[in-house]
Amino acid sequence: AAGLYRKVMERKNRNEAEAGYDGWLRKQLPDMIETKKQKGVTFPYAPCISILVPAYETPETFLREMAESVLKQSYGNLELCVADGSPTDSVQKVMEEYAAGDSRVKYRRLERNLGISENTNEALALASGDYVGLLDHDDLLLPGALFEIVTALQGGAEALYTDEDKVNMDLSHHFQPHFKPDYNQEYLRSNNYICHFFVVKTEIARKVGGFRSEFDGAQDHDFIFRCTEEAKEVLHLPKVLYSWRCHQASTASNPESKLYAFEAGRRAIEEHYRRLGIPARVENASFYGMYRTVYEWKEE
Repeated sequence: AAGLYRKVMERKNRNEAEAGYDGWLRKQLPDMIETKKQKGVTFPYAPCISILVPAYETPETFLREMAESVLKQSYGNLELCVADGSPTDSVQKVMEEYAAGDSRVKYRRLERNLGISENTNEALALASGDYVGLLDHDDLLLPGALFEIVTALQGGAEALYTDEDKVNMDLSHHFQPHFKPDYNQEYLRSNNYICHFFVVKTEIARKVGGFRSEFDGAQDHDFIFRCTEEAKEVLHLPKVLYSWRCHQASTASNPESKLYAFEAGRRAIEEHYRRLGIPARVENASFYGMYRTVYEWKEE
C-alpha cells in the first residue's frame, strides 16, 4: 500500500510539474515576426543539412506533418532524403508529390524493406549536404530548429545534438521534455541520452560506415558512438528542437514493445569498448534502456 501511494504521488507531482511545459514551449518557439527575421539572416558558414528519414507504411497525416516540419524551416539550405521500404505505394504517392513541388526533396522507393538500418543507409546515399540529421518518419522538427543548429555550427563542431520532447498523436500537447547534459561519453555508456536530434558531418557518417543492421533497435546508439569517437568536437545545443510522436506501439510510451532494442543497445556499448581497447562487459540495469559497465582491468 505504501509503495502504491508513493507511485501515485510521484505521478501526480510529475503531472503537475509538466502541466506548464506545453505553454512554456510554445512561448519559446519563433512567432511569425521572428521566423521572418531568421529567414533574412545570412550566415558566414551556411552548410546544407540533409535530413535522413527511413519511411515504412507511414500514415499519410504523419508523413505530411513530418515533411512540412522540415520544408517550412526558416533556414532553407536543406535536403529531405526519404528512403521508403513500404510494400504499398502510399508513401510514394505523397513523397513524389512533395518532390515534384520542391527540389530539396529526394525520394527513393526501395525494392524491398531492408530494415531500419539499411533503409537509413539508403537515405544517407541520397544525401549531398555537409551534415546529416536523423528524423523518424512520424516525428517532427520544431520551428526554427535548423536555424538554431546552423547558428551553433558556426563554431565548427563536427557533431551536435539538441534537447527533445514528446507530442501526442494530434500534436495538441507537448510533454516529457528531455533536457540533456553537455556531451558526456561516460553517460552515453549508461544510456542513449543523445538520441534526437543528432546532426553529424556527412563525411564522418560515411567514414564510420553508416548504420549497422546487427544493431537494429539501437542503431542510433551504435551510430552515435562511432560518430562521436571520430568527431573532434561534439556540441550540445540546449534547446528543445525535436518532438517524438508518442503512441502505445512506440518505445516512447511503451518500452516493453521493443525489448530487443535494449539488448542491441547493450551490445553496441560493448562494441564501443572493444574499439577503444577497454576490457569491459555491459549488463542491463533495472530500468529499460539503462546499462551498467563492469570493467575487467587486470590491474587495480
